[in-house]
Amino acid sequence: MTDTHLSDTRFSELDIHADVQKGIETIGFEFCTPIQAMALPVALQGKDVSGQAQTGTGKTAAFLIACFHKLLNSERKESKKKNPIRALVIAPTRELAIQILEDGKPLIKHTNLKMAIAYGGTDYEKQRKDIESGVDILIGTPGRVIDYFKQGVFALDALEVIILDEADRMFDLGFIADIRYLFRAMPSPEERLNLLFSATLSHRVAELAYEHMSEPEVVKIEAEITGDRIEEIAYMPSNEEKIPLLMGLIEKADNEKCVVFINTKHMAEKIEAWLNANEFKCALLSGDVPQKKREKLLSNFKEGVCNILIATDVAARGLHIPDVNFVVNFDLPTDAEDYVHRIGRTARAGASGTAISLICETYAMNIVDIEEFIEHSIPVEREITDLIFKDAKVPDLSQLRSNRKKDSRGKDGRGKDTRGKGGRKSGERTNRNAPQRTAARGESERDVDNDKNRERREKGNPNRMPRRERDDESNEPQQSPEEREAAKLAALEKRKQEPAKKPRIPLRGRRGQEIPAIG
Repeated sequence: MTDTHLSDTRFSELDIHADVQKGIETIGFEFCTPIQAMALPVALQGKDVSGQAQTGTGKTAAFLIACFHKLLNSERKESKKKNPIRALVIAPTRELAIQILEDGKPLIKHTNLKMAIAYGGTDYEKQRKDIESGVDILIGTPGRVIDYFKQGVFALDALEVIILDEADRMFDLGFIADIRYLFRAMPSPEERLNLLFSATLSHRVAELAYEHMSEPEVVKIEAEITGDRIEEIAYMPSNEEKIPLLMGLIEKADNEKCVVFINTKHMAEKIEAWLNANEFKCALLSGDVPQKKREKLLSNFKEGVCNILIATDVAARGLHIPDVNFVVNFDLPTDAEDYVHRIGRTARAGASGTAISLICETYAMNIVDIEEFIEHSIPVEREITDLIFKDAKVPDLSQLRSNRKKDSRGKDGRGKDTRGKGGRKSGERTNRNAPQRTAARGESERDVDNDKNRERREKGNPNRMPRRERDDESNEPQQSPEEREAAKLAALEKRKQEPAKKPRIPLRGRRGQEIPAIG
């Protein structure tokens, strides 16, 4: 750990409430990070801040300190509604909301402020009771916060501080309509402190700030994508070599903490199976993992119970996991910006780390956009023979959730019966004329043979000669060419002698023609 990521500004030099200052000293913070040094003096004066900074630069501490200072230096507003809260912190993911709560606990240790959390997936009634007991600061994700708000669990009419963390991620996850709904239920922007932080201040984030903030001051810390603290390297394996190469890299790392990023849940499950089969301690973190299990997996990874975390992009933003030594992009991300967020899981808070990318056949074209976005090329190591893991044990991939086949009774992986009427699978076509040859119905071979020779009634003209007689050449009338020609001429003469039929007049009629009356 180095101090090169810190500024020359001390927390003790800032006009922070004494009780919050005690919490800062308890944690051991002395110098501010650049985003804290720029944002705190503005926010402590009660002005709105729209901040841009990379994850892991101290944004959470910046807005929490400003929020607690504001609440401790102002009187609670009056409200006629039930359980009004004074501050609301909205995060895009559950893990980030939990992390903000944990970061805030030591800062309010010496105050009378109370915090609560609201996020989906677990503890619905427990979270509800915590909020109903009366809280000052509510931290949560948009879905669960709106759920409780619509039920009247808390009120927003007396809100004093609103904090929006990872605002650009809110757009990516489709939460902006929910955010705007909450903003409309709050007091006007001039009557509250508005703090918005994001890794990128895009046009849509700037528009949100313009609409729901009161003349915010923009604070930008340019993203240091790699710098001297992250060593980037890439390998170019074939698709078949990717997993053996990954296991070789992990074996070479010698129990160092590693986060492996995958684009799909199916591939993540596959890698987990390979690593477990070859006795690597790993955990899988994806969007469909139950919340309790996700929290347990993250706790085990942080505490060193397992040293490998396999993750989709759910773990790429906002999570602070200390002492991650290297990151592996097993699949190159399709969004170049996600590459920056992924490698940002290492080299946090002044530490150093390594970012490894596997440029495979499937995602090789993504490297063009990534290098254009980061404005430099990634060094490529083409010799991988010595890094390939030897004699790997092959796991049973049929047991993966994404590989489970339908059972013989016609049930899919969720246990639902896919058979339609008559015991057939949905979408299965049947031939009514085909004999049923299943031994389960007790038919003997003789019955099947008789069924094969049984006469079938043909569709169409019932007076037509049966197919078997038509196919028998002996039944064909023996006619000479002259007789066949004479029969054709006779049929033609007969057709000419028949009276001509009147043309049929359609009911819709024709232009200029009257439709005859009916009846």
